[in-house]
Amino acid sequence: MTTHHDPLVHLHTDRTHPPADEDGGPPSGAPSAHRRSRRPGFGRLWRGRPEDPRRVRPAFLGLLLATAVLYLYNLSASGYANSFYSAAVQAGSQSWKAFFFGSLDAGNAITVDKPPAALWPMALAVRIFGLSSWSVLVPEVLMGVATVAVVYAAVRRRFGPAAGLIAGAVLALTPVAALMFRFNNPDALLALLMSVACYLVVRALEDGRTKWLVWAGAAIGFAFLAKTLQAFLILPALALVYGVCAPVRLRKRLGQLALATAAIVVSGGWWVAVVELWPASSRPYIGGSQHNSFLELTFGYNGLGRLNGEETGSVGGGGGPGGGSGGQWGETGWDRMFNSEIGGQISWLLPAALILLVAGLVATRRAGRTDTVRASFLVWGGSLLMTAAVFSYMAGIFHQYYTVALAPYLAAVVGMGAATLWERRERIWASLALAAAVTASAAWGYVLLDRTPDYLPWLKVPVLAGGLVAALGLVFAGRLGRRTALAAAGLGLVASLAAPTAYTLSTLREGHSGSIVTAGPSGASMRGGGPGGGPGGGGFPGGGNAPGQGQGQNQGQGGPGGFPGGGTAPGAGGTGRNGQTPNAQNGQNAQNGGPAGGPSGEGGRMGAGGGGMGGLLNGAEVGDEAKKLLETDADAYTWVAASVGSQNAASYQLGTGDPVMAIGGFNGTDPSPTLAQFKEYVADGRIHYFIGGGAGGGMGGDSATASRITSWVEAHFKEVTVGSATFYDLTSPTA
Repeated sequence: MTTHHDPLVHLHTDRTHPPADEDGGPPSGAPSAHRRSRRPGFGRLWRGRPEDPRRVRPAFLGLLLATAVLYLYNLSASGYANSFYSAAVQAGSQSWKAFFFGSLDAGNAITVDKPPAALWPMALAVRIFGLSSWSVLVPEVLMGVATVAVVYAAVRRRFGPAAGLIAGAVLALTPVAALMFRFNNPDALLALLMSVACYLVVRALEDGRTKWLVWAGAAIGFAFLAKTLQAFLILPALALVYGVCAPVRLRKRLGQLALATAAIVVSGGWWVAVVELWPASSRPYIGGSQHNSFLELTFGYNGLGRLNGEETGSVGGGGGPGGGSGGQWGETGWDRMFNSEIGGQISWLLPAALILLVAGLVATRRAGRTDTVRASFLVWGGSLLMTAAVFSYMAGIFHQYYTVALAPYLAAVVGMGAATLWERRERIWASLALAAAVTASAAWGYVLLDRTPDYLPWLKVPVLAGGLVAALGLVFAGRLGRRTALAAAGLGLVASLAAPTAYTLSTLREGHSGSIVTAGPSGASMRGGGPGGGPGGGGFPGGGNAPGQGQGQNQGQGGPGGFPGGGTAPGAGGTGRNGQTPNAQNGQNAQNGGPAGGPSGEGGRMGAGGGGMGGLLNGAEVGDEAKKLLETDADAYTWVAASVGSQNAASYQLGTGDPVMAIGGFNGTDPSPTLAQFKEYVADGRIHYFIGGGAGGGMGGDSATASRITSWVEAHFKEVTVGSATFYDLTSPTA
């Protein structure tokens, strides 16, 4: 076979390194053995490795710079993004106790329904730079840039700089990645740490050193503190690959895996131990649990409940057991990642990734047990398949943006597979596999673009035509001249990335706020209305849009059966992008659903039967008069107000800068505080106002607690109307 020496396409072909010494030392001839030279200061940073072509390091730095510029563009349009987490960030910037526990308010009444690691970088930024949209969201952008760098570094080690650049570009231009690395949910930190874990496992597979595996365990453990059990989805794949392929004796492999497990327990368990051992009376209530227990939250609402749909206190589960049934969170089944709800978020290059994964394993089928190229495919490909399988069949709460977890794995597989087949392009099976991957990307891109026919209708035909022409050239790549073959490969790459890039640019142009956000243009990720979608016509349980979750100017108006039980959710509607009304500027995060999230946006009362769903998912717009009312004598109270449901409480807290108690947590269904506790707070003069019209009434939780508090307040305290919002002055009894 002829060896090709293309710049940036240079591959490390020494794939049969001798195994590491039994004491875990690096094998002779390991790829890092000759890379010990150092260049001073900026020269080293710009030039990179001595053996690299001159354009490698500038190309890598250019990729990171381009990613940063793209993700920073129009960042403030999202305001405070998810006000639920932004309020917790604000609280953590004011109180170290709130910082540690992840409290929603600086008075430490209740925590968010996740562990706090993802909040910590944002809270530190707010402490340093003050509260603003940028101080909240720039840390997320930096996590996105870091994830691109990690994926590049992992792929580049074994497959060359071109493969690393392709992988990094695929990740940066994936629509859901562009969404979530500009948003303040925990998924950005989770994706970064999962990428770091895979990188470290690949390092451990190269030389068998224990430290890399232990650090990988530490990364996964810390990821647990970002999004609990989702961090463990890839553990079976990583453990199995290392247990089989590591270049050390079996006994040592098992010992190393045990040490890595201990690292997971320590790095993720220290915070859990502190919380569980801390006296419940002196810490905030654990939001999302029904018995003030983080372990209950981990294994229930955020754990097994996500798989089987039995989530006490949530707003309902999804498809039934066995998959394939249309549930409140979309239809489950093997094709879920490709349906009309999810496809436009993540699946653009998923068919190509699957083809390239199989081809990469075929290419290395005769390699030895410790072959690091095959092991890399198994690490990244196994993580991709494991996560996709769980997402496809989980029956509980599932949002489109969860799929950002797949983006690093998918990108790495595409980069590795493309480089491996390009190196073997003179073999007919390899050139055919390359052509098949490009054809699949172009054809699937055409299908996904066709689902939004009003968005760039001219693009789908060039994508398909360009992909087919490139595929034809790649079939004969081994027989064509170097320039012609590179031209075909370049055209194939452009055709494969053009469609997701268009969706990514659409995502960057719009602001995103609220609890349910999606990437892409209007109609890109609607439940139902297309193959594989669930019943109904929107993105919220039952088929309707979430309150205010518009996908564009013609969206966000609910839809038939928008909430379980049918009908449009109270407070739903509006014309904003993903729930953002035109008033959601300057970080205020104004949402449809009205000033207090009540029915018709008029601040209606919750009463005993639950509250307005507009407030459950999207919070409230806080007017100047309401802010002035709450800020009066604010320093005299622990909480300037209390409201049912976290989103409304968060909106008022962000609007005033003062703590607001969220009764019942996110869904209004957590039994905290009890009526007796609330009466005690009021008697002690710790709460000034109660905000009427809060949201609650999730399924299976103790929403009666919030209802009893509401009824007691309405019966005993003076009502104050400010604009269209209703407050109750807890310092002024009616009798």
